[in-house]
Amino acid sequence: MPMLGLGTWQNDDPDQCADSVTTALEMGYRHVDTAQVYGNEDAVGDGIAAADVVREDIFLATKVWNSNLAAEDVHATTHQSLDDLGVDAVELLYVHWPAGAYDPEATLGALDELYSEGKIDNIGVSNFEPHHVEEAMEILDAPLLANQVEIHPFLQQEELRAHADDHDYELVAYSPLARGDVFESDVLTDIAADHGVSAAQVSLAWLNQKGVSAIPKATGRDHIADNWQSLDLELSDEDIARIDGIEREDRKVNPDFGPDAWD
Repeated sequence: MPMLGLGTWQNDDPDQCADSVTTALEMGYRHVDTAQVYGNEDAVGDGIAAADVVREDIFLATKVWNSNLAAEDVHATTHQSLDDLGVDAVELLYVHWPAGAYDPEATLGALDELYSEGKIDNIGVSNFEPHHVEEAMEILDAPLLANQVEIHPFLQQEELRAHADDHDYELVAYSPLARGDVFESDVLTDIAADHGVSAAQVSLAWLNQKGVSAIPKATGRDHIADNWQSLDLELSDEDIARIDGIEREDRKVNPDFGPDAWD
């Protein structure tokens, strides 16, 4: 899985969404993330089709929404997602939340079947706590590739990062810029000034050096390019320690159906 991807949450203007995907791919991105609930899978597919990048080089991920997690709905809506995206298969399919119609045996069994059918190359989960991940690993026949969760310097997810290392799965960070709060942090802006880069690049480089993939949302070319340049930034041990030392716990995404552990 590429360490940096393009997130498309709230990118719901079809032309803008397609253009941002095409722009990112032609800039060098190879990881694109969407979801059924975003309502933009068709636009993401249009952007992929328009890009001068072969499909086999693109790591495409989508997510099954909470109301679609009964076994028959997983199958039906995943096939609809593939149609909307204009692809035969996706590289990664996530369970979006352990909520709604989620039934571990039925939901994950359906994902195993899609994996066996070649409709998905990898299985992922999203917003799962460690005990959810362990349960999923016990049920699945296929390997669990990733858990996509909110991670940024103000929600560092030390427990989940340690769990991922111990259980050999990837973490993917959504909202890696903390909804723009990284630009208001003295620690991050000071480090950014030292390196002549943006605070966004500092946050993304910190995640990269922690071994966490990130999927920042960006729509305009300048922001897409700025995020991409984070791959060239290497933070010092002192920089990392300063970010690690931020004493703040600020979850940006906390719906009422989120895991009880978040309360």
